[in-house]
Amino acid sequence: MSSDEARLVRDTSLAIMALVALRLVGAAWTPLTFDEAYYWTWSQHLAPGYYDHPPGVALVIRLGTLIAGNTEFGVRLISIVLALPMSFAVYRTAAILFGGQRVAADAAILLNVTLMAAVGTLIVTPDSPLLVASSFVLFFLAKVLQTDRGAWWLAVGAAVGAALLSKYTALFFGPAILIWLLSVAKLRRWLISPWPYLGGVVALAIFSPVIAWNADHHWVSFIKQLGRSRVAELNFAFIGELIPTQVAFATPLVFILGVMGLYALSRGDSGALAARALVSAVFWTIVVYFFWHSLHARVEANWFAPVYPAFAIAAAVAAHLTWQTRTQRVVDFCRRWASPTGVLMFLLLLVQANTGVLTGFRRDATVRSVGVGWVQLARQIEAVRASFGATCVLAPDYGTTSWLAFYLPKNVCVMQPTERIRWINMGDPDPATLPGKLLFVDELRSTTQPYVKDTFERIERVAEFRRIRGPLVIETYGIDLLQRAKKPVLDNSAPPELK
Repeated sequence: MSSDEARLVRDTSLAIMALVALRLVGAAWTPLTFDEAYYWTWSQHLAPGYYDHPPGVALVIRLGTLIAGNTEFGVRLISIVLALPMSFAVYRTAAILFGGQRVAADAAILLNVTLMAAVGTLIVTPDSPLLVASSFVLFFLAKVLQTDRGAWWLAVGAAVGAALLSKYTALFFGPAILIWLLSVAKLRRWLISPWPYLGGVVALAIFSPVIAWNADHHWVSFIKQLGRSRVAELNFAFIGELIPTQVAFATPLVFILGVMGLYALSRGDSGALAARALVSAVFWTIVVYFFWHSLHARVEANWFAPVYPAFAIAAAVAAHLTWQTRTQRVVDFCRRWASPTGVLMFLLLLVQANTGVLTGFRRDATVRSVGVGWVQLARQIEAVRASFGATCVLAPDYGTTSWLAFYLPKNVCVMQPTERIRWINMGDPDPATLPGKLLFVDELRSTTQPYVKDTFERIERVAEFRRIRGPLVIETYGIDLLQRAKKPVLDNSAPPELK
């Protein structure tokens, strides 16, 4: 490696570590979203599977909290730090496929300045470990191409298995790899080699605990998630959301470079056929499915996480090609300003989510999901619970239940009495906590929740508390004291997927 290349590697490493450090600061400052709090409850009761997803996100959170405690920083620590091996995998993949340290450096940087990577590793969801595993799937496939050694297929299988432990979306890697092998003549020999199939066995072995958990629970998680692909009727209302959300998640300048890179790869302007086909197969297999999905249901922006390593590599390729004069100016502008723009968007999003100041404290997309105000709200709820001697705090939905579990003292019983399938790995609370006084925490409503009305003889509103961000009232919660249960407090009816 020349001195210039060594300096490039050093500067790239320092830049990525600085971005990771910035996310760690944001992690300590920003309250948990309700989904993060929900996944944190999973991490307190580790299992091979859960109602919503495989266990990858719970394992990531559990490791972080073992290091840094049950804090916002602890919940997010490992997810953010995993950006370092993710960046290594993308760097090496780009270097192998397109033969240049500068392309590799830009690919790693461009991925890290997208909101998908920046916010997607700070806000811990199943997409966080999936993004990292997807980077290694691409890297190990590149190693298969570079070395022509079958043993790398075992590594591919391990990476796909890790991706499957994160989210079922990783199933798309199977058809993507098959399309890649079929589209390149020299790679078709792998179809009659045992190595790819042995890699599949490795992936299946890693994923098998999730299969076993589902078998023990009536396949509920598979039915819930794979059932999303069922088409009841076409609805074109959702497709209009798809591209704008990805422009935002990629950040506009990285998005432009990525689209240009995919176009250049389709024309054969850079790299060997096998390299171009690998990036395109991984990207388009998943993207085409989600475009189809958007014709009948909403596609959340974060669902595209597994294509972002390939998209960042395509963007880096575009940044280093020679274009016509006018197009070249656009490319040069995007390459120069992509990183500052991505960092600025990340900082503005952090400020807005925590303060609301950028919209004059009006509502925005973050206001309901980020738990601003929950520290103060939990203190008020705990004071009421202690004053009445309530033995357990109930809530009607998993988000409120999870926030209560995280922000109330850890020895307090917190429970969602309905949708018990969500908490099946946690077990039911101590029966001794249920016959006495209970608190019910819910958004202020004009009518009593049907569950509360049907289950308890005595219902008394004892407090109302507001959750606020600056001068904005996000929600007002009614606190009801419940006594004299008429029937079992826990509603153990089957989830809708099993009815």
